Amino acid sequence: MMKLLTTLHRAENVNIHGKTFCREAVRGIAFRNSGAALTPKSELLMIYSSVKGDYKFPGGGREQDEHYHETLRRELCEEAGAKLLNVNGAFGKVLEYGHAKEKNFETFKMFSYYYLCEVDENLVAPTLEAYEARLGFQAVWVSIAEALETNKRLFTQKSPVPRWTKREIFVLEKLQEMQ
Repeated sequence: MMKLLTTLHRAENVNIHGKTFCREAVRGIAFRNSGAALTPKSELLMIYSSVKGDYKFPGGGREQDEHYHETLRRELCEEAGAKLLNVNGAFGKVLEYGHAKEKNFETFKMFSYYYLCEVDENLVAPTLEAYEARLGFQAVWVSIAEALETNKRLFTQKSPVPRWTKREIFVLEKLQEMQ
């Protein structure tokens, strides 16, 4: 059983007891030179959006009956062009609630499962979904501090931030505490 790190609300006045559409996602936390000690200069693999200007952890939706590690392997390859070498353990999960966009549902509930992992640092071309390509997703190696500062700065701007930014800030802060 993976430890629940936090529960976040994407919007106000979400009825968490309403008819709920539930989704599970798996996300990878991969450091460059993962055998080395975690330092403030340690770089991790993130997905940068050249359109929105944010950083997110590589990962995505778990397909029905798919094992979590298989989801992680597939999503790292598709979204970041990264080959999963090893899963080193569970980091924790984040629960998010929002208003459902799906027909006949009132509540959206998503669990994001974060795993510490090792990837081949030689990335290949990803296989992006159409919306990922529109957002200009690109895999990059970046320090925790830079990704965190960039994502926090987005909240000071007037344009809406991507729905995942609050979640990613929370996880980046947890990682920063470990340095």
